[in-house]
Amino acid sequence: HIEKEPDDVIEEKNQENPPATAAEGEGAAGGVYRYIKGDLFTSEIFKVEIQNLPKYIGFNDLKKFLNKHGINPHKIKLFSKQMFAFVTFKNQEERDKAMKAVHGMQWKSKVLSVRLAKPKADPILKKRKQEEEAEGGQPGAKRAAGSQEGEEDEEEPLNVQIANAVTPLWNVPYEEQLKRKEKEIEGVLQKLTREIGNNNKAMLPWLFVQKEKYNKMCCPLEAIRPSPVQTEYRNKCEFVIGVGADGEDKTVGFRLGKYKGGSCAVVSPSETTHVSSEAKRVVQGFQQFIRTTPYAVYSPETYEGHWRQLTVRTSRIKQTMAIVFFNPQKLQEEEIEELKRNLRQYFTEGEGKESAITSLYFVRMGQRTSAGTEDLPCEHVTGEEWIHEELLGLKFRISPHSFFQTNTPAAEVLYSAVGEWAQLDQDSTVLDVCCGTGTIGISLAKRVKKVIGIELCQEAVDDAKANAEANGLTNVEFHCGKAEDVFPTVLNAVVSPNVTAIVDPPRAGLHSKVILAIRRAEHLKRLIYVACNAKAAMNNFIDLCRAVSNRVRGAPFRPVRAVAVDLFPQTMHCETILLLERVDYSSDTQTTET
Repeated sequence: HIEKEPDDVIEEKNQENPPATAAEGEGAAGGVYRYIKGDLFTSEIFKVEIQNLPKYIGFNDLKKFLNKHGINPHKIKLFSKQMFAFVTFKNQEERDKAMKAVHGMQWKSKVLSVRLAKPKADPILKKRKQEEEAEGGQPGAKRAAGSQEGEEDEEEPLNVQIANAVTPLWNVPYEEQLKRKEKEIEGVLQKLTREIGNNNKAMLPWLFVQKEKYNKMCCPLEAIRPSPVQTEYRNKCEFVIGVGADGEDKTVGFRLGKYKGGSCAVVSPSETTHVSSEAKRVVQGFQQFIRTTPYAVYSPETYEGHWRQLTVRTSRIKQTMAIVFFNPQKLQEEEIEELKRNLRQYFTEGEGKESAITSLYFVRMGQRTSAGTEDLPCEHVTGEEWIHEELLGLKFRISPHSFFQTNTPAAEVLYSAVGEWAQLDQDSTVLDVCCGTGTIGISLAKRVKKVIGIELCQEAVDDAKANAEANGLTNVEFHCGKAEDVFPTVLNAVVSPNVTAIVDPPRAGLHSKVILAIRRAEHLKRLIYVACNAKAAMNNFIDLCRAVSNRVRGAPFRPVRAVAVDLFPQTMHCETILLLERVDYSSDTQTTET
């Protein structure tokens, strides 16, 4: 869960009192609370504010504290500087139980207080209400006076607006893009250096030397490795379906802004630089199809309508998968089956045949789906069950929900760098954590004794096993489950003295249980961390390097080298590889802290 900025906190705390009923909300607040109407679940109606929290606690601290006292929150939004949090629950019983238990409870010398909290206003309707008030000379006029910049943006052509939204560096020369990204990672490493010093005093002498050598960084940062392709590189795109910014209904593309920012307008990807021509062709064909159907687009304001999302996956061997996300609402099963038949006919025999789709799936996506789209069952409509890709001379199959790096040529650069840094030989065992379809482990398998992959998504594990077999590999095994549940057991079973772990986790990083297991396994000397967001991985980096304590057992690691690899040209994102090695106290002058 993402912490809000202080401005958002003030905004939420100062909202008008919520309506007692949905009907009252329609009139009294311009509909900004319409989403809490009774037939749709939202935890916002079971929300409390916990006040007077201790200083310096984090999200996990609060979650553990509540769980310890038998309280199961649905969502937590913590504002540490203000020392309060909003917590929502799945029902009134859970909320009332929490209020009774927590109010007056003492935590780290602080006496907690709890009160009911008002739900957030719908951002779209709230923005609309402000604009209406501004036009009428109401309180929103102040905002209107300062909105000149927004008006100027709106005067830009739509293709420029959408380019600014999805590829903000589209008009920056590529060399300059690379410099900016390298500078960004340099800043992350400088911050990591300070954090290591704060959390492991024994490393201060070593850090002092490193900072002198490497521009205040704890390790050398090598020159950023560019992407071999800078345009049309994405092999997976998720397109929303909504009302176009030009007013055209049933438009497939990208949103101009985020819903929470008050924008739902959709613009076609036809002129975006990062989307492949194959994907654009599918979007055009699919848009043409849905405009012939009687079904409306799904509205995040009213929760009515059907068409929600189109995901397109492509490969270099010209295979294309389309995944259609549809809210069935109260349609009969026969209607849905007929729609699927029409989709099949359109893309195999009708005008959509030009889209060259080789695999088509249909996903029923209801409102208030708490799980991510990757957990929803995919119904195979037509074509092959997978698409296939070639990477580093190896063959890979990819299922609808399986993770595969979105820029295949740049992924080859990334995995080649991992292979260079891993220092592997025929006695090595590689632990590939968050392995997806097995790409990293399989690319290294012929150089090592054994590869063990761990992945949460069962589809991806099935793909990984098939990929190992397709490439004639017998020294690879894959385990399905949460890394924090599977990794400690797998790690303890590895007896090889030459073990290297390679972790490529989702944006949020590794679970703390995985980090603690890595620290405890002292026979694991080398770790390669592949981060798609180095800032978000900062806590993982710090925990790998922090001093030994009752909670953190096993000698710490320290960064040895780092490099950024550009997998996302035209954006500020890049991958970062950080090589860490275990501190060897037997040959080191450092001493542990307890």
